Amino acid sequence: MTYEECIQACIDCMEACNRCYDACLKEENVKMMVECIRTDRECADICALAIKSMQSNSPFAAQICKLCAEICEACGNECKKHDHQHCQECAEACYRCAEACRSMAK
Repeated sequence: MTYEECIQACIDCMEACNRCYDACLKEENVKMMVECIRTDRECADICALAIKSMQSNSPFAAQICKLCAEICEACGNECKKHDHQHCQECAEACYRCAEACRSMAK
């Protein structure tokens, strides 16, 4: 896995989280979606940081990618609990990103 591949996985995940976040806010029972919304925001933010760290060849990129993988995994697990299409698509993007970031964290 290269930085470019991991950066693309992070971009895809960040976009999926932002779509999921927005769609969750429009769900009928928003209160049921609170944890999903929260993890979407955190995940999108750490993906953005991971992208920046890899693009700038930060000496902390490996640690940031490790944390990104953990947060992506948590977000994927939360999204997987919901049957909405946007949540399922987000979970898949999160799991792909977690895998890519784990390979960068070694």
